[in-house]
Amino acid sequence: MRIVHVANAWAAHSGGIRTTLRALGTGYREAGHELVVVTPGGSPEDISREWGRHVVLPGLAVPGSGGYRALTRLRPVTDLLDALRPDRLEVSDRLTLRGLGDWARSAGVPSTVFLHEQLAGVLAAFSPFGPDRWRPVVDRHNAGTVERFDRVVTTTRFAARELERIGAATEHVPLGVDLALFRPRLRAVRPPDAPLVVVCSRLSREKRPDLAVDALDHLARRGVRARLVVAGDGPARRTLQRMARGRPVTFVGHLPERRAVADLLGAADVVLAPGPIETFGLAALEALACGTPVVAARTSALAELVVGDAGAVADPDPAALADAVAQVLAVPPARRRAAARARAEEFPWDRTTARLLALHGAAA
Repeated sequence: MRIVHVANAWAAHSGGIRTTLRALGTGYREAGHELVVVTPGGSPEDISREWGRHVVLPGLAVPGSGGYRALTRLRPVTDLLDALRPDRLEVSDRLTLRGLGDWARSAGVPSTVFLHEQLAGVLAAFSPFGPDRWRPVVDRHNAGTVERFDRVVTTTRFAARELERIGAATEHVPLGVDLALFRPRLRAVRPPDAPLVVVCSRLSREKRPDLAVDALDHLARRGVRARLVVAGDGPARRTLQRMARGRPVTFVGHLPERRAVADLLGAADVVLAPGPIETFGLAALEALACGTPVVAARTSALAELVVGDAGAVADPDPAALADAVAQVLAVPPARRRAAARARAEEFPWDRTTARLLALHGAAA
């Protein structure tokens, strides 16, 4: 079976979508199926990768996004789909690509749309209005998206709630983690009074990395002299670096090697995910797999992921996040690390791909 997945959230340094599609492609291939991924880029490409085929179509650069592009014209995409003749269509987008559901229906191809975020929260993050102001518009838009596709998949209950409000049926399929690559490792010896806090995220407005920098001051007032390492890049990096001057903050930029990401996450005492509208949060799950507890905003999807001694959730506020970090550090290291790893082991990628193949009516 040939499965084509069309996604918009793609950039040179995009993390979560690359990880997801690489894992799905590997799982589909091992089950005897083929994945073709279609994404936007600067120029056309057709690349054979170890996990499948990757076709790049010219896309429009999204201003202020840190290098992301979008497929805004459907015709080149539908022409490609006509040539590929997929058996199943997957779409990761609810804006410019939702018309692909109409193509699938006319072509007789079963279609699935993946919805990872709460759209009202995303719009609120980039406007002066709160989520409640956006909900009537979002509800109408979501209803129009849902009716175009045969199936809606949400990766978290957080994302599903926006669809449940309009009575839309969804399939809940959590994403996964590479438990072999992201695993507990021997950690560097550090002074006991210098815990290492790591943020691994795209540095953009909606991710709120500034909250992590401000949390350092609140930790210091509580007698916790933590160091912060920020891994990632994005349009907010320069602003964040100016803000961090004089504080114990190190910026390591985008880490292209997955092993380097695993080493950093495994070396941390706590991984901080302050984004108030964070979706599934693959970096947080990867941290848990490394045995590192996570502190996350309680308003985000990560509140579903971080349970028990595997971490803590708090309001997306520097003082509250600092309290949560101190709370986690007070748990004996062996206990919190064992709890983090045990939680991650509930999310192997093979479970995700098996569930999706079952929805596609294919054997895993």
